[in-house]
Amino acid sequence: MHKLNTAAAALVIAATLCSQEKNPGYTDTPILPDGFRVHDANRPRPPVVDPGPGAETPARAPKDAIILFDGSDLKAWRGRKGDAAWKLVEGGAMEVARTGDIQTREDFGDCQLHLEWMAPPPKGHSQGRGNSGVFFCGRYEVQVLDSFENPTYADGQAAAIYGQKPPLVNVTRPPGQWNVYDIVFVAPRFTDDGALKSPAKLTVVHNGVVVQLDEELLGPTSHKSLPKYRAHPPRGPIKLQDHGNPMRFRNIWVRPLRLERPAASTRSK
Repeated sequence: MHKLNTAAAALVIAATLCSQEKNPGYTDTPILPDGFRVHDANRPRPPVVDPGPGAETPARAPKDAIILFDGSDLKAWRGRKGDAAWKLVEGGAMEVARTGDIQTREDFGDCQLHLEWMAPPPKGHSQGRGNSGVFFCGRYEVQVLDSFENPTYADGQAAAIYGQKPPLVNVTRPPGQWNVYDIVFVAPRFTDDGALKSPAKLTVVHNGVVVQLDEELLGPTSHKSLPKYRAHPPRGPIKLQDHGNPMRFRNIWVRPLRLERPAASTRSK
C-alpha cells in the first residue's frame, strides 16, 4: 500500500509539473481589480507580433538626456554594497554578474527612459529564462524577460507591469538580438498626510510598438501579492534587477520630465 501511495503521489507531482510548464502561473493568488489573479495561470497571453529587425547600432540619445550607460563605465550606478559590479562586455554592453541588483546614484521621478536589452541563449523556461527587470523609484517594475517562444504567466512576460498588467502584445525578439524599451513613467503623488493623491502611470513602447499606454499602477509591483501604496519621496533610483541570468544592457539614458506647462501671462486689455 505504501508503495502504491508513493507511486500515486509521484504521478500527481509529475502531472502538476507538466501542467505548470504548459500553463505557467498560479491559481491560488489574490484577485486583482480586473478579475484575474496575480500571475493567473488562466489569463490569456498577449498575441505575438513580429516587430521586424532591430537596428544594428544603438539609437542616439537626445541632447538633453542624462546618459546612464554608454558602454564605457558604470559610474552612474551603484550596487548593494558600493560600486556596481556588473561586467563590461563587448559591443558597449554590461552583463548581469550575479552580484545583486544595481541602481542609479541619482534619483528620478517623472521621466522618459530608454534602454536596450538582450537575452542570453535559451536556458530554462518561464520565469527562469532570461529574467531581469527595470524599476522606477526602486519599486515599480517593468518586466524584462526572454518571452520569445517562452510561455509564462501574462503579467510576468516582457514589458508587463509585473503582477498587474500584461502588455497588449508580445513583440520580444529572439535571444541574441537587442530589444528596445522606451518608457514614460509618471510618479505617484501623495497628500501631506501620506494619502494617495494620484497613482503612478506607465507607458511602454517595446521595439517600436506601444504595449502599455498610460496605465495606472495599483501600487508597487510584487510577487504573488496585491500591491498597496505607501507614501514615498517624489523621486527615487532606477534599478536593474539581477535575477541570476546573464542578461545584457546597453545604451541607457533618461530625460527627467516637467509635466506642468507654464501658465499664460496676464495680458493687459
